[in-house]
Amino acid sequence: MAKIQWRPEVNVLTVPQSYKIRFVPRDSAGTDDLAVAMNEENSNYSVEDVKTMLALQERVAQKKLLSGDQVTIDGMLTIGFSFTGRLDSPDDPLPPVDESLHVNVRVLQPFLREIRQQARFEKLPMIEKGPVIDSVEDTRLHLADVLYSKGVLDLGGTNLSFDPEEEGNECVLEGVGSGRKVQAQFGPITDSGVVLVPDIPNQNEPWKNEYTLSISTRPTGHGSPHTGTYRRRLRSVLKITDLSGETGAGILSNSAADAPYVTLNGGEVGADEMLRVQAVFDIRNDWLLLSLLGMTEDGPAGETVTVTADGEYTLLGFAGSAMSSLTVNVADYAALLDLVRDQYYGRIVDVLDVRVGGE
Repeated sequence: MAKIQWRPEVNVLTVPQSYKIRFVPRDSAGTDDLAVAMNEENSNYSVEDVKTMLALQERVAQKKLLSGDQVTIDGMLTIGFSFTGRLDSPDDPLPPVDESLHVNVRVLQPFLREIRQQARFEKLPMIEKGPVIDSVEDTRLHLADVLYSKGVLDLGGTNLSFDPEEEGNECVLEGVGSGRKVQAQFGPITDSGVVLVPDIPNQNEPWKNEYTLSISTRPTGHGSPHTGTYRRRLRSVLKITDLSGETGAGILSNSAADAPYVTLNGGEVGADEMLRVQAVFDIRNDWLLLSLLGMTEDGPAGETVTVTADGEYTLLGFAGSAMSSLTVNVADYAALLDLVRDQYYGRIVDVLDVRVGGE
């Protein structure tokens, strides 16, 4: 029997550095492959018979679900529904189904237990072709994955050493929406680290603050460069000069989108301040939690606010903050949820540079 393949990969979310276990599929078995395998297990049914039964099972399961039933394939899995969304009154109708209705598949314990008992594994080597950027920190704000025009970036990883004067060797900051700049101001450059003063390219909207960071090296001096791109997107500091809601400054958004997912809609602040706003995916309840934070990871934080749908939400400040409240408008909850859950590993944070007197 073939073994289940896996390989270790760097987990960029942990300090000190750890490694996650990545399943490496040998192939993808579709309906045709399943039909052939089932025919080999029981030749009383032809391949075409099995394909017909598999298609029929899909249609019947869908009809049962649409009739309000939960579907269980004995000993294997259960299929059912879940909902997300907020109702202001128990008499409110359901939100649009595209935003609220989800189909959940749960593997049953007998099936999982049998697989665990029979599983055999094969470890594959790590893939490290060229530079690997494991971590990025702004040394002035002491925050990971933040771009600050007045700061210095400290990159950690492996195979990072390069000569920026040599052709094909470069470090690039590129906006997710637009803009690209080859970096030119460096401190020490070694295999395990690079220090640079970021030259941040402008994007076509002030709320677009997502960037990718990459290093390209040509170790032998010829041939194609090897490029390593940091797995996480960097987010630049957002300067906020108007909390009235009239300008609708965007935060916590995807720079590839046409409009911000979240906008500022008012607030109370007594003095200039830098603080952070975060959105966290609550995996147990399948919704988002918003809150204001201080400028250190273990510092003060405001109360979390549950967000389950589009609408206006007020975030309260924290002890010692000049900002007592910040009102935000979630304009596209579904897109924000996808962004936080799928692209930011469950947590997205923006740094806000709030200026009371404008510029």
